[in-house]
Amino acid sequence: MEELTLPKVIFGTSGLGNLYVVLPDEVKRSIVNESIKYSPRPAVFDSAGKYGAGLALESLGRSLKELNINPKDVLISNKLGWLRTELKTAEPTFEPGIWKNLEHDAVQKISYDGILECYEQGNKLLGNYHAQLVSVHDPDEYLAASDDEEEKKRRYQDILDAYRALNELKQAGKVKAIGVGAKDWRIIRKITEDVKLDWVMIANSMTIHSHPTPLVDFMQQLSHQGVAVINSSVFNGGFLTGSAYYNYQLTDPEKDKNLYHWRQQFYQLCEDYKIRPVEACVIFGLNAPGVTSIALNTTQAERVVQNVALPNSIIPEGFWKKMKERGLIDQFYASSYL
Repeated sequence: MEELTLPKVIFGTSGLGNLYVVLPDEVKRSIVNESIKYSPRPAVFDSAGKYGAGLALESLGRSLKELNINPKDVLISNKLGWLRTELKTAEPTFEPGIWKNLEHDAVQKISYDGILECYEQGNKLLGNYHAQLVSVHDPDEYLAASDDEEEKKRRYQDILDAYRALNELKQAGKVKAIGVGAKDWRIIRKITEDVKLDWVMIANSMTIHSHPTPLVDFMQQLSHQGVAVINSSVFNGGFLTGSAYYNYQLTDPEKDKNLYHWRQQFYQLCEDYKIRPVEACVIFGLNAPGVTSIALNTTQAERVVQNVALPNSIIPEGFWKKMKERGLIDQFYASSYL
């Protein structure tokens, strides 16, 4: 198998699908343009049929075409499992309130035929461009929706059937690599026991605040197997950079005192060593075992160049020593950075 080589920064595209805010087409095009401009070729974009019910894929393809970007200069990841459908209600039926001003709905389709349908639709939405990295989108959430163990077994078989379809696409030379992306890394581990993957995307799991030892062991195992690891959501859903949401759940300063106390200490150390929290989060996440890339999102074109530069941030050795001394990171990671 040809080794999968990825840049240190992969560009997320949920903003192109109107996540939380409606972006004008010219802003979306500018974000794509800056991403191409400041990334080594090919620039890698991570998208999904779920993002704005296909709007992110559509906006990405249109922007690339308008910018006259050679298809060879981009590598597109399409996380499959949601199919665009007609909007028959006031707002989409999936994740209500999250996506703004959508003109379509989306339904989940995880099966052999369903995943192929999502793949074909995704490429149509991309227009002149095609997804070369494919995966099943949020298999952990698909399993978690089971009513009982029997249904869970059926749903897991659906996931395996979907991967059978993806493997056939790879064998036919239609895609370059197959992966998985999930917030529950334990489901990723389960899938890797049954499916040979080229890459995995771990979200909300390996961060400067939370880095469980079993996950470290699993990531080291992936590294030994030559599986590329993409680290995503390294800010715990934005909490580590100032949001009130931790892993997309609203926090309470009174009920979550330990969480806020940790952040306060973290911020103070960052201030003491004249570094930004975002820099510490990215450097930590990028240097975790087996990690090749960080996935970063933005809805502001001017932020792209800053995001691309983050992996080059210099964090003083004393910062990691203090993090260890105060119990903010464990011994394993302290020694990794010293």
